Amino acid sequence: MIDPIVQKHAQSWLDGNFDEATKSQVREMMNNNPVELTDSFYRDLEFGTGGLRGIMGAGTNRMNKYTVGMATQGLANYVLKMFSGLPDVKAAVSFDSRNNSREFARIVAEVLSANGFKVYLFDELRPTPELSFAIRQLHCQTGVMLTASHNPKEYNGYKAYWDDGAQMIAPHDVNVIAEVQKITSIGDVKWNGNQDNIISIGKEIDSAYLDQVLKLSLSPEAIARQNLLKIVYTPLHGCGRTLVPEILRRYGFTNITTIDEQMIADGNFPTVRSPNPEEQDALNLAIAKAREIDADLVMATDPDADRVGIAVKNHKNEFILLNGNQTASILFYYILNRWKEKNMLTGNEYIVSTIVTTELLKDIAGKFNVGYFECLTGFKFIADVIRKNEGKLTYILGGEESFGYLIGDFVRDKDAVSACALLAEASAWMADQGKSLFDLLIRIYQEFAFYKEQLISVTKKGKSGAEEIQKMMVDYRQSPPVTINDSRVVLIRDYLTLIEKELNSCTETPIRLPKSNVLQFLLEDGSRISVRPSGTEPKIKFYFSVKELLPAKENYETTEAILSEKITNIIASMKLQ
Repeated sequence: MIDPIVQKHAQSWLDGNFDEATKSQVREMMNNNPVELTDSFYRDLEFGTGGLRGIMGAGTNRMNKYTVGMATQGLANYVLKMFSGLPDVKAAVSFDSRNNSREFARIVAEVLSANGFKVYLFDELRPTPELSFAIRQLHCQTGVMLTASHNPKEYNGYKAYWDDGAQMIAPHDVNVIAEVQKITSIGDVKWNGNQDNIISIGKEIDSAYLDQVLKLSLSPEAIARQNLLKIVYTPLHGCGRTLVPEILRRYGFTNITTIDEQMIADGNFPTVRSPNPEEQDALNLAIAKAREIDADLVMATDPDADRVGIAVKNHKNEFILLNGNQTASILFYYILNRWKEKNMLTGNEYIVSTIVTTELLKDIAGKFNVGYFECLTGFKFIADVIRKNEGKLTYILGGEESFGYLIGDFVRDKDAVSACALLAEASAWMADQGKSLFDLLIRIYQEFAFYKEQLISVTKKGKSGAEEIQKMMVDYRQSPPVTINDSRVVLIRDYLTLIEKELNSCTETPIRLPKSNVLQFLLEDGSRISVRPSGTEPKIKFYFSVKELLPAKENYETTEAILSEKITNIIASMKLQ
């Protein structure tokens, strides 16, 4: 039996001014697939603080040209209000390789142009960081990237940007949501675009962007000596193919091997289970090729090329996939070390990380007397730190544990293109010393401490699951653990109340960040546990960080085993598995 509200919503699409292909999909679901019909129409697809993301198909709860158009009309209404004094209001629009991304990008451009915007539309798929760069380069007031990042092929998404090239934060995010919610019918949308207001862009923005990435280079002499370094790269069927091989060549690398079948832009992602560089499976083809040619470095970017995963050879000559914290530690150490060696540090520089990313980055910043800022999870908050310090301090780089990094401030979102360039350069710099990136990681662990991190997600489905997650957070706040894995809890950070409580002295310190439903427990042995419900999925995430001194590289495996066991014991003591 179909819910009457679902039936009413579906019938309104059959009776409304929707195209015949869409109506045919609705009829098919009504006649043959009531479960799919319910999921497609039981609610409106939510325009959240990051934009839209959902399964593609007909219906109010699906990504389709109508929900995209309605979201764009709401965005247009808000931007026009905020920039009413400008003679021209401008927007940039880009898209990745996902199915329908090109069509959705065209609809965004049409609706914005119909509302009087001058719209710069990329002629072909381009990475998210280049869209951010284009907003700044072309002095736009907003921008839209059509992508669902690393989600499965059924999904697409819509990222909305502000005039600094960053995804929106308060108050703009919630204000745009309010405007989108006012668009209740496709009749509220200005669909008939003004073609004179849509300007095709491409190669000229590529060139300007790549020129900026090239300026980030810190070791051109090492690359010149190590230009034959063997690099394997895959874009995982995404838009990294347009710029990553090109920037590697511009940096001076001449021995780049790409995975041919994954260089094909294909929204079905036929060669991977998931186009996610965090997952070992996604790099299987690249690592197989790397073994075949005895490569030095493997790099993979996600479909919109804002995140990168790398694999390096360990001391047993085996390729291992580094996690996001390890890659960040290598990148941060290399860049800060080279800034120091080149006498570029003046005492006015800073780096940025997030509250769930490894604290090793803070240690590295301290070694080089570089300022350290910590923010909430999400690159829009890193961009906010950059915005607030513009003209006062010099930003070097930022990063987060989920494989996203940003070097330089000419982009204001994660940038896998520049990250690939600097990671390859770091590899050449180490090769120039007869060492590898794995050697550099061990060197970092010896100098500071061996940090090991792990993330687990506990899924609780449905309404009851959401209530259970909420209860878990309430219980942790009302009855926080006294010990975890036989180590006393010495400090609790509550990012919802914005209070840091030191338990030994019973002192409280305010946390100067926006509110977020996150808890952190710091243990006497140096371990840290962060608890954060997902904002988009029925999950609660637990981030574990443990550390031990690493006296010598020969102790690496033994120490890693000790740390792995410690995380296992923490998980067991918290009764999570």
